[in-house]
Amino acid sequence: MTLPSDILDKNRKTLVELLLKEIPPELNLASIEFEGPEIVLYVNNRQAIVKFLDTIKAIAKKIRKRVVVRASPDARLPPEEAKKKILELVPKDANVDPNSIVFDETLGEVWIKAEKPGAIVGKGNIIRHFILAETGWRPVPQRASPLESKMLNTIMSNMLKQSKYRLEFLRRVGERIHRDVIFKNNYVRVTALGGFMEVGRSAILVETKESRVLLDLGINVGALHDPLKAYPEIDLDAIRVDELDAVIVTHSHLDHVGVVPLLYKYGYRGPTYMTKPTRELSAIMVQDLIQVTRREGRDLPFGEKDLSTMILHTIPVEYDEVTDVAPDIKLTMYNAGHILGSAIVHLHIGMGLHNIVYTGDFKYSSTRLLDKAVSEFPRVETLIIESTYGATKQQSRQAAEQQLIDIVKRTIERRGVVLIPVFAVGRGQEIMVVLNEAIEKKMIPPVNIYIEGLINEVTAIHTEYPEYMSKSLRDAIYRGENPFTSEHFKIIEGDVGRPDIVEDRPSIIMATSGMLTGGPAVDYLRLIASDERSSLVFVGYQAEGTLGRKIKDGMREITNVVEGKVEVLKINLEVHSIDGFSGHSDQTELVRYVLNIKPKPRNIILNHGEPNAIYTFARLISRAVRDPSSGYQTVPNIFTPSILDSVNLTVSR
Repeated sequence: MTLPSDILDKNRKTLVELLLKEIPPELNLASIEFEGPEIVLYVNNRQAIVKFLDTIKAIAKKIRKRVVVRASPDARLPPEEAKKKILELVPKDANVDPNSIVFDETLGEVWIKAEKPGAIVGKGNIIRHFILAETGWRPVPQRASPLESKMLNTIMSNMLKQSKYRLEFLRRVGERIHRDVIFKNNYVRVTALGGFMEVGRSAILVETKESRVLLDLGINVGALHDPLKAYPEIDLDAIRVDELDAVIVTHSHLDHVGVVPLLYKYGYRGPTYMTKPTRELSAIMVQDLIQVTRREGRDLPFGEKDLSTMILHTIPVEYDEVTDVAPDIKLTMYNAGHILGSAIVHLHIGMGLHNIVYTGDFKYSSTRLLDKAVSEFPRVETLIIESTYGATKQQSRQAAEQQLIDIVKRTIERRGVVLIPVFAVGRGQEIMVVLNEAIEKKMIPPVNIYIEGLINEVTAIHTEYPEYMSKSLRDAIYRGENPFTSEHFKIIEGDVGRPDIVEDRPSIIMATSGMLTGGPAVDYLRLIASDERSSLVFVGYQAEGTLGRKIKDGMREITNVVEGKVEVLKINLEVHSIDGFSGHSDQTELVRYVLNIKPKPRNIILNHGEPNAIYTFARLISRAVRDPSSGYQTVPNIFTPSILDSVNLTVSR
């Protein structure tokens, strides 16, 4: 829909008039810009910024917008002079490498890499504000991780090269977000595009009279042979990408983010919102998907160029940070406890018209890596909740850890090799923490733990963002006790002699892929399959049709084609499967979440589950919310939609 520019400008003009009345003249305002979800005040008197911090906060609260202060280009110190001043202002214990201070002259930002980035921020952000006031450059602290992430370096380098475009993009988005609300809204519609009555290809379209937002856009990797089942039911012509306000990604698993690059191939140039860890992990996972399918002789309908475009248009969001994504929709992300950076999405629609909470994938109990999912929100009318294990109860975390330790101990005593196929994101890092602690506490003897595959790059991202991990793990890393850099871990990269590695006995090998669909884990299995002393331990879900599932279900011979000859490999090692390490909530936790969520929703929509899980979960919560002790004053509507069904959440005013 094309709207006259004078109508589009009305809301922004009103905001500018309000700001001009409130901004202290002493700041010497140069300009007001709408950059993405932020309203940016460019000021000539940088030294006055610290004096008026409370005033700026009060203005932001009054207009209910994110207001940022930047020094105008003419008010900034030259980069070399600014660097000297920054090194004077930052506490020495931050351990800043002077060579890692990088200036983005277009956005007026200075990236400062430090071993302790919190020291750059200071209590109440005071040091960060002093740097801005003294130099005119807005500091962006970054962590100097002991495990350097190649992907993060690539992303930041591209951001710097494209900073002029990024500024143009943010200002386009700012104009769209802060446009005037034309229609008096009285409805919200949720349409199931993928991940309903199934697991995989998650996608939800949320529409109001004013806005259209996509929640996730994933791919079902296990169904790539059948495009009708692999991709969400999204007609790219019908969805009109130029009218899409935003894409919001809950986390980096491919069934939630894997198709977003396709939007950019078809011309979408709007924002994608996600946390910073999700941005980096999504780039790793989607890039790997592109490369693997290409090696297998198959093509995806998008490529690396489209992935790069997606990353360029990503706007990172912090937990608990209210962000405007459309003129009538505010987004807040909360910890989901699923994987690093995973988020529960809260949408505040139409100045209180309706509030949606979308859990994405979540874990409602604490794990070694992450604190449990958030269950308290400002307002909730509709809850969209995953139901993956709606019909299943899981083994306790403690029992799962003890089972793993017992298997490892017995295998070490036999001088065998423990092969643990793992998912690169989340599961690999959690098993690393469990094994390292088991050695430190002398529950198992010290042995080499070889790490190979995508796990290494993903682990580097974890070390970049300890603030997203559990409090206990975060505090340990801040104390300098980083379990991911333990001497017991042997990082394997590049060309390696895997036959030599399996000769190091006893030892542990962690490698991708977690379902034995390819990757180094399959090569290691071939090398040790016939060894009765060794063990194969599954710590994650094994999908139907995968080699991992077949072995788990009892297959004990593998047929290989080697140099044109068919070879049969017998599996003589011990095979174990541990079900308690899941990043999803089981049936008990799902019901507990529905009972504990505050405030109580009046609509509950179930998704991300097979039909049996959905219907079982629906029956359970239907009974649970009728209990007088449940906290529900009225029984909520429970919806179990299928693909392409819409739920109209009509609100009368």
